[in-house]
Amino acid sequence: MKQYYVYILFSDKNGTLYIGVTNNLIKRVYEHKNEFVKGFTEKYKVNKLGYFEKYNSIEEAIKREKQLKNWKREWKVSLIEQNNSEWEDLYYSLLG
Repeated sequence: MKQYYVYILFSDKNGTLYIGVTNNLIKRVYEHKNEFVKGFTEKYKVNKLGYFEKYNSIEEAIKREKQLKNWKREWKVSLIEQNNSEWEDLYYSLLG
């Protein structure tokens, strides 16, 4: 079964946030880190993985992505801090 991910990237602790959805989290974050993704994340250097969730369907993942995008900033920061209080770049832990 295919997995889908909703993820939050950040530029620095309490910096700029970006929320996205993908079916290959490692590849997608790698693309952000290497500025293959043109636009917002490239411009603001938003390339550290702060938080992610897994889903079994793209519909569920997109629904959650839209929900998070509508949240207040303080709620998004709180979500990251509840799960990643040190604001570590979780990308490297995914690599093993």
